[in-house]
Amino acid sequence: MFVLSSPSGAGKTTMSRRLIETDAEIVMSVSVTTRTPRPGEVDGRDYHFIDDARFDALLAAGELLEWATVFGHRYGTPRSLVEDTLHAGRDVLFDIDWQGTQQLQQTESGSDLVRVFILPPDMAELERRLQSRGTDSASVIAHRMRRAATEISHWGEYDYILVNDDPELCLAEIRAILKAERLARRRQLGLAGFVRDMLAAT
Repeated sequence: MFVLSSPSGAGKTTMSRRLIETDAEIVMSVSVTTRTPRPGEVDGRDYHFIDDARFDALLAAGELLEWATVFGHRYGTPRSLVEDTLHAGRDVLFDIDWQGTQQLQQTESGSDLVRVFILPPDMAELERRLQSRGTDSASVIAHRMRRAATEISHWGEYDYILVNDDPELCLAEIRAILKAERLARRRQLGLAGFVRDMLAAT
């Protein structure tokens, strides 16, 4: 389970999409959310857009690995898709905040979690990026900037910290982290048998 977190506007969603486009071995975890779609978002691709009653039902049934309320809307990760993907031997990419990351860490699968936090170069650049998106009012941007300070304060809970001042370099660093984590001994499930057979043949 490969998590990318950042304050809104720092680049996690862009990095997630580019990673998915270029790496066939990782699958995006598509969250459910109670908010309405933004222009260009597609149900089932960007999010599963559901109402509060359906969200409550998923929670009650234990079908969400993690969930959080962000800017007045709820977001959650469906358990079955993640578990099926991991059992099939593929990685799962999460574009979630620190609250969701903490909940994933507390699950039984937390030992197979890699957490990456993306920082903006500075707060002025973060605000500029939010404004350039052209999707939020001035009051919403001000609220996002206040929330960003809280989110950034949780950087110490992550395994890797990247500063996104150069998107191409940041993406290359994310790919390097993913490659290294895939090569970790505990994730090479057939390695023990391979070494045993190699030694037996000598």
